[in-house]
Amino acid sequence: MRKTLLVGASLVAFTLLSACGSSGSKSGDMAAAGGSSDVEQLIKEADAAIKKAASVDGEWRDSSSKYLKQAKAALSKGDVETAAKLAKKAKFEGEMGYQQAQEQKNAGPWLF
Repeated sequence: MRKTLLVGASLVAFTLLSACGSSGSKSGDMAAAGGSSDVEQLIKEADAAIKKAASVDGEWRDSSSKYLKQAKAALSKGDVETAAKLAKKAKFEGEMGYQQAQEQKNAGPWLF
């Protein structure tokens, strides 16, 4: 009896938690993007971050060759949501590439 009650309570709790966690929608992402002018600004910031990373030889492989180009193409087609998502990814890679290059600029072989 206790085992059944425990399993039932766990199932109800799991169902409630999963329902609360999946209430987001794609329109929220588009609202967060704020429109094409905000996405254009985000693309400019991503481009600047990638150039900054490239200046210290820290540009990651897909930053500008893939994500930034796709973001610009999506924006030109009017797909603001996809453009914002790709621009954020490109900006993140630019910032992390710069940070990685700075942290590892004095890296060398280990001498045991």
